[in-house]
Amino acid sequence: MANVLQYLIRSAERVPDKCAVTDDVRSYTYAEFYHLTRAIGSGLLPLTRPRQAVGVYLPKNVQAVAAFFGIQWAGCFYSVLNTELPGNRLRQIAQTLAPAVIVTCEALLPQAKEIFPICPLVCLETLAGQAVDAEALASVQARAIDTDPLYVNFTSGSTGVPKGIVVCSRSVTDFIDCFTALFSITEQDVIANQAPFDFDVSVKDIYSAMKVGATLAVVPRELFSAPVQLMDFLCEKQATTLIWAVSALCLITGFHALDYKTPESLQKILFSGEVMPLRALKEFRKHLPDSCYVNLYGPTEITCNCTYHILEKDRDYASGIPIGIPFPNEDVFLLDGEDRLITAPDTEGEICVRGTALALGYYRCPEQNSAHFVQNPLNPDYPERIYRTGDLGKYNDRGELVFSGRKDFQIKYMGHRIELEEIEREMNAIPGVERACCVFDEKRSRLRGFYVGTVGPEDLHAILRRDLPAFMVPGFLRQVEAMPLNKNGKIDRKALSEMTGGR
Repeated sequence: MANVLQYLIRSAERVPDKCAVTDDVRSYTYAEFYHLTRAIGSGLLPLTRPRQAVGVYLPKNVQAVAAFFGIQWAGCFYSVLNTELPGNRLRQIAQTLAPAVIVTCEALLPQAKEIFPICPLVCLETLAGQAVDAEALASVQARAIDTDPLYVNFTSGSTGVPKGIVVCSRSVTDFIDCFTALFSITEQDVIANQAPFDFDVSVKDIYSAMKVGATLAVVPRELFSAPVQLMDFLCEKQATTLIWAVSALCLITGFHALDYKTPESLQKILFSGEVMPLRALKEFRKHLPDSCYVNLYGPTEITCNCTYHILEKDRDYASGIPIGIPFPNEDVFLLDGEDRLITAPDTEGEICVRGTALALGYYRCPEQNSAHFVQNPLNPDYPERIYRTGDLGKYNDRGELVFSGRKDFQIKYMGHRIELEEIEREMNAIPGVERACCVFDEKRSRLRGFYVGTVGPEDLHAILRRDLPAFMVPGFLRQVEAMPLNKNGKIDRKALSEMTGGR
C-alpha cells in the first residue's frame, strides 16, 4: 500500500482494542476506527473518481479524522473547510478547489447548503452507515501510488485568493517515519491535538498516532478559551505529547493554568509557528522540568517541518532559540542574494529546502509554483526542485540555524502564515477606503491597519471580521489623512509603525 492507510491497517491488526481516537464526546478503538473509515470510503466511491478533491466541512472532532482516512480509501484527497472561517473565505477556497463532493454532517447541512450552493454535499452519517465494499476499495488501492495527493491546505495568498498547497502521501510518510523515531513517539503515547485540521501541525498529530498505534486525543476548540477546563482535559486523557503552536502554549502560561493543575503525564512538548517567548518556556520548565522540549520550523510547502532543535536543560537561550538542524532526508541550506551557498556563521541568507518532503506545489496556481518551487541554482546538471521559503536565517557559532526574519510582506502570526497584501486587498475593496496598508508589530505581536478614507474604524473592523479569519483582522485600525511615502514613492511602512506612538 502506497499511502498513510498502511499506518491504520498495521495498528488495527496489532492493537485492535486500543483507543485510536478520542474527543470530549466519543472514542473509537483501532478496530472500530478501521471499519468506520472503510465504510466512509465505500460510500464515497460512487460520488468520486480517484485523485479528485473532497472537501471536509465538519466540526473538529474524531469523526472528521475518520473522514480523512475514508477519503483516502476512496482514492481521493481531502481539503479541510474550517467551519470557523467566514462564508466568503470558504466560498473562495471551494471555487479554487472545485471538490467532487463536500462531506458535512446533518447538524451543519443547512449552513453548508448556504455557503456552498453549487457543490454536491453528503452527510458523514450517511457515509458511515454504508456497507463496506472490500473488493471495490481494494481495486482503488491497487492503482494508488505514493505521489498521489493526500491533502490540500489553503493559506493566505498575496493575490487576495487563498492558495492551496498540495502534499502527497510519500512526503507525509517519509516525514512521519523520521518524526516518530527522532522523538520516541510510541504506542504508549497520548497525543493531544491542538491545531485546527486545516493547519499542517495537525498532520503530525494524526499520522504519528496512526503509525505507532498511539492515542489521538482531539482537544475541543472551546477549551482554548477556558484554560482551567483545558488542564482538566489534558489530565483526564493522560496526555503525554503536545505538538502545539507557540500561541496555544502561551495561552496556558498567560492564564497561569499550570498553577491550577499541571498535567504530570506530559513527556514531550514540541512547538512551532512563532518564536517561543523565553518567559513562557521558563514557566513550562518550572512545572514540567523533566519533559523534552523541541523547537520545530518549516512552512507548509515542505510538509510540516524541515528543522528541529531539542532544547538543552542547562543552556541559556537568552539570545534566542535556534531552529536547529535538518530532519533526516531533508537538506536545508542558505543562499545569498546572488544564489551562492552560505556556510559561514553570522551571514544572513534565504532558507531553502530540497528533498522528498517538498509539496507537489500549489493547486491550480502555476505562477506561484514557478516563483517558489524552482530549479536548485547550485545544481546545473539535472532537474532538481527546491523550495525558496522567503525566510531569512543564519548559522550561529554552533552550526545551528537561526531564524532572522522575512524577505517579503509575509508574516507568522498566531501560528498562521499571513500575506499582509491579502489583508490590504480586503481593506481596499471596502467602500469608503481609498488606500490601505497593514504592518506587523513584531515586538508586541500585533497586526496594525492604516487607511485613507471616510469609513469609521469601528465599521471597517466589523466588515473585516465578517470577511476574514479572525487571525487576519488587525487589532489596531487607524484612519490617516495620507500615507507616508519613501523616496521611491512607496508606502513607508516603518513610518506607519512609528505613528502608533508605542500603543
